[in-house]
Amino acid sequence: MELELRHIQKQYGNNYALDDVTIPFTENIFGILGANGAGKSTTMNILTGYIGATSGTVKINGYDIFKEPEEAKKNVGYLPEIPPLYQDMTVYEYLEFVSKIKKIKKEERKACIEQSLEMTRTTEVRERLIRNLSKGYKQRVGIAQAIMGMPDLIILDEPTVGLDPKQIIEIRDLIRNLGKEHTVILSSHILTEISEVCENIFIISQGKLVASGREEELIEELAGENRIEAIIKGDVKEIETILDEFGCKHSIEVMDDEKCKIQIVTSREIDIRIVLCFGRKEIAVIRT
Repeated sequence: MELELRHIQKQYGNNYALDDVTIPFTENIFGILGANGAGKSTTMNILTGYIGATSGTVKINGYDIFKEPEEAKKNVGYLPEIPPLYQDMTVYEYLEFVSKIKKIKKEERKACIEQSLEMTRTTEVRERLIRNLSKGYKQRVGIAQAIMGMPDLIILDEPTVGLDPKQIIEIRDLIRNLGKEHTVILSSHILTEISEVCENIFIISQGKLVASGREEELIEELAGENRIEAIIKGDVKEIETILDEFGCKHSIEVMDDEKCKIQIVTSREIDIRIVLCFGRKEIAVIRT
């Protein structure tokens, strides 16, 4: 599976939903982590060709998603954050419809549908109307349509939302099994959901890729320093002297004769709470 996403920008007016994002996909299972609104879903929508990019390149098995969308999309299965379900169809009818949309050969459709039902544990509800299913089962049916035909690239946006603990474990096992033969990308704003199954994690914040690597690498990188901003009452020169004694990197902004705003960076070995106490009664932290 060849997957390339380079220098992607997505601009809305003067705002950038994504700003020069390049993701080096090298493993089989990837996680995209970020807070709500960070740019995760935008990244996935661009990867699938659902929306265009302002600039940049996305290639799937050599096909440019913007220039050769039909060929590129043949290699992609996608579960959006809100599953695209037709409520008045039964589960089987819906998956049969999806198999036709994906242009799966007629003689192969039944086997593909049965495979999707079995892998997502939805066989028991195959004849039920989708509108009558629980949220957890609807999510599973959404995953079933994504893996229909076993595409090379499977993209899952928040795949465990709405599932109970037992179902979450089952979906994690499913993702691990898919990752043995397919490239799987999933997004979440919860680190534990990503770290449970992903070999490599990409962190997006405010439209930028800010960190990437394996979980242990990210923890080591992000835990390297303590940072804090505080408003402090006291003599500025005396405060600077104390900060220097502790070996803290800092910047100070004088607010008035009595207060200043400081930004402090310390190593992990230094307890930043001790630094803020300064050991002197006449210097007080007003707000952090």
